[in-house]
Amino acid sequence: MLQIPAWKRILILAVCLVGIVFAFPNAFYNRVEHHNDAAIEIENFGSTPEREAALAEWPSFLPSSLVNLGLDLRGGAQLLVQVQVEDVYQSRMDTLWPEVRDALVGIRDQVGFVERVDNAPEGVLQVRIQNADALSAALTAVRTLSQPVISVTGVGAQTLAVAGQGNVITVQLSEAERSATDDRTLQQTVEILRRRIDPEGVREPSITRQGSDRVLIQVPGVTGEEVKDDIGTPARLTFHPVVNFTSNADAAPGAGNIVLPDAEEDGQFYVLEGTPILSGEDLTDAQPSFDQNGQPSVSFRFNPSGARVFCTYTTENEGALFATVLDDEVITAPQIREPICGGSGQITGNFTVESS
Repeated sequence: MLQIPAWKRILILAVCLVGIVFAFPNAFYNRVEHHNDAAIEIENFGSTPEREAALAEWPSFLPSSLVNLGLDLRGGAQLLVQVQVEDVYQSRMDTLWPEVRDALVGIRDQVGFVERVDNAPEGVLQVRIQNADALSAALTAVRTLSQPVISVTGVGAQTLAVAGQGNVITVQLSEAERSATDDRTLQQTVEILRRRIDPEGVREPSITRQGSDRVLIQVPGVTGEEVKDDIGTPARLTFHPVVNFTSNADAAPGAGNIVLPDAEEDGQFYVLEGTPILSGEDLTDAQPSFDQNGQPSVSFRFNPSGARVFCTYTTENEGALFATVLDDEVITAPQIREPICGGSGQITGNFTVESS
C-alpha cells in the first residue's frame, strides 16, 4: 500500500481546492462575464444602474477570472470581409489631379492647355496637353510630385509611376507604393474593426489579415448580425476645436461642448466644441510621411471647400489645439503652429513609422 505523509496529503488537497475555487467562475460563465464587463465599463465610463446590476451578478469577493473560450467551445461569429483597395488607388489619383494640373500650369507657355482624360482606366490618371513637343518638360514637372515610398520593403522607390506618349501623360501609383498602400489600408482596417467590435476591450475578438485584401473576424459569444451591425456603420471622422482637458468622463462640458475619451491614454478626456469644423467628407487623403527633420508624421489634404474652411480656422486660431475624432474617440489633438492655407498640411509629434 502506498504510504503518503500527512503533510503531502494536505498540500495536494489544498492545491486541488485552490484549483476548484479559481475554476469555479467558469461554471457561471455568462454571469461572471457580465460582472467583468460591467467592472471595466464602470472604471472607464462611470456607474449606471444597468452596470451596477450587471456587477452584482457575481460576488466581488470570489475569483472572477475566466478561461477564454473560442468559437469551438462557446460559439460566436466568424466573418471574412474584403477590403476594396482599388478604391484607394482611385481616390489617390482623384486627389492628385489638382496638383498635376497646377504643376503643368506652371509651364503653360510650353505645354499649352491642360485637361484630364475622362475615360482613363481605374486607378490611373491621364492628362492631355496641347503641345506634344513639350512632353518631356511636362513629365519632368509631374515627376517632381512623386515622393519616397514609406515602407520597409519600398526603400529607395518613388510613389508615382509617370509615363507619356504623344500628348498624353499617364500617372499611377508605383508597384512599391501600391504594395505599401495595401499594407497600410489593411492595417488601418484591422485597427478600425477592432475599435468597432471591442471598444471596451472585453470581447477578446480575433481580427487577422487574410491574404492581400481580406480580414478574418472571429468574435466569441455574439451573433453574426451583431458583428455586422458593429462594422456596417460608416466610420465617423470629424475635426473639433479643443476647449479643455479632464480626467472625469462625467464632467460638465459647458453649453454646446462634448466630452470624448483619448483613444490611446486611459483616463484622459477632451472637452471639445460639439459642432465640428470639418468632417471626413472634406478630407481627400491622409498618409504617413516624414517631416523636415526626418521624423515620422502624418500628411493630409482637404478638398477645395475644406481647404478654405481650414485656412480660415487655422489663421484665426494659431496656437490652439485641433482634435481629430474617429467614432467618438480623440485620435490626436495637435497644436496649430501656423496658418495652413494650401489645402494640405502635416501633423507632427512623437510618432513612430507604425503609429503614423
